[in-house]
Amino acid sequence: MRTKTYIAADWSGDIDAVEQLHKWNKSYYWSLSFSDAHDITQARDTSLNCSIKSSLRVRLEASKRFILIVGNQTKTVKSGSCQYCPSYNSWTYSCARGGHVDYRSYIEFECEKAIKDNIEIIVLYNAATIDKNKCPDIIKNYGKHVAMCYRKDG
Repeated sequence: MRTKTYIAADWSGDIDAVEQLHKWNKSYYWSLSFSDAHDITQARDTSLNCSIKSSLRVRLEASKRFILIVGNQTKTVKSGSCQYCPSYNSWTYSCARGGHVDYRSYIEFECEKAIKDNIEIIVLYNAATIDKNKCPDIIKNYGKHVAMCYRKDG
């Protein structure tokens, strides 16, 4: 049974937005309540990209909601692609460990899985406005798109 909320983001550029979501979740002020899918299983930073994607798959399969935080670099992040893995052989375009070669970034992988599994999708922009030009093409026409910040005028 799917009960978790999965948060995807450019962890190097938008960690502040991820942390803010967790603060809101712990606060009694906001009517926000979720159980984070990332608490299920963890992969180490030294894991192979395919191992990390396997861990992500487990988390996504337990999730009823997928939140993508879109920042300035989200669309162009390439982390997770096999070509950046030490086991990738650029001469033969194959995995030295015999694994399946996957050129998708972690974010592309997560978005495709959320769409394929028909998970509720919320796209939060780490900004005061929605700019779909910053959103990965795979998901820009799915889910509810919302600006995370607000502009205080005056």
